[in-house]
Amino acid sequence: MPRSLDSLASWVSQLHEEPIEPELPIIDPHHHLFDDERGRFLAEELEAEIEAGTNIVGTVFVQYKSSYRTEGPEAFKPVGEVEFATRIGEACERVGGRRARFCSGIIAHADLMLGSEVEPVLEAMIAAGKGRLKGIRHGATWDAGAAGFGRTFAPRYLMREAKFQDGIAQVAHHGLTFDAWLFYHQLDDLVDLLERHPEVNVILDHCGGIVGLPPHLDRSSVLREWRAKLRRLAQFPNLSVKIGGLGMVYAGWDFHVRPTPPTSLELAEAWEPYVVECIDAFGPRRCMFESNFPVDKQSCSYTSLWNAFKRIAADFSVEEKRALFHDTAVRAYRLEIDAGAGASA
Repeated sequence: MPRSLDSLASWVSQLHEEPIEPELPIIDPHHHLFDDERGRFLAEELEAEIEAGTNIVGTVFVQYKSSYRTEGPEAFKPVGEVEFATRIGEACERVGGRRARFCSGIIAHADLMLGSEVEPVLEAMIAAGKGRLKGIRHGATWDAGAAGFGRTFAPRYLMREAKFQDGIAQVAHHGLTFDAWLFYHQLDDLVDLLERHPEVNVILDHCGGIVGLPPHLDRSSVLREWRAKLRRLAQFPNLSVKIGGLGMVYAGWDFHVRPTPPTSLELAEAWEPYVVECIDAFGPRRCMFESNFPVDKQSCSYTSLWNAFKRIAADFSVEEKRALFHDTAVRAYRLEIDAGAGASA
């Protein structure tokens, strides 16, 4: 079971790493914020994660069922999350310093099974975002094994449904991106969507959903199947990939049950085959590193996570690193962020 934020804070505090390449400007294109029964992880907590010296110059908030509206039509309740993230982004801009570009982009949830009727919801979200709303995510993860324990998944072939396809068309019509979140064994569904919708800018979350829980325990077999599907996806020029999510419990490493957190070197050794394969398949200009915090905190600290990515990317050129850590996110999410601005205290 995932550990509480208080438990994780105590655990990661046992290891301190200095940031590698501390001046490297980074967009974190995937993090969550919330303050509810799951705990508190807001701008202050995110800022505390980066205080060790990681040069975060902008971030993208991704939907996490935070602060939904409690009244009104069901379809419009997720608009409350856009309002929540927009308020945080505006407050951070006023505060300045490290927080100035938090929530520069917002990815919201809208029920795409509404089909064409999702349009007024998208319009309400665009208005609530005040220029910050960049895209929509409607998770499609499904698994018959241990990954499904204790949670409700989407219908197995959600992304192939005609209504869902109509919803995607509305996302494209309004100039929004679509964040695709599904597991590796479902990636053929994304191929189908991309064949039907070459007009939509799609971003594949979390390396395409590596699973390491039963019955997906043969890591070499999972790697082979995932690689084959990933290579097929790489043919679509409107698809980019977020590299991260490898610290989630789904991924099946044992970092979360160790008495002390792993070093960035240990993380890099475990994650490198997946990171390198994504970059080889899509190229640096269609890949972006992500933190997925605080979800990936189950496996490591924020600094160790970014250090691991920097270790894996150590031999890339300056231009390739700039793409992986900054430029791809700016392009894919249409962010207005200056890489040279830095994140001063």
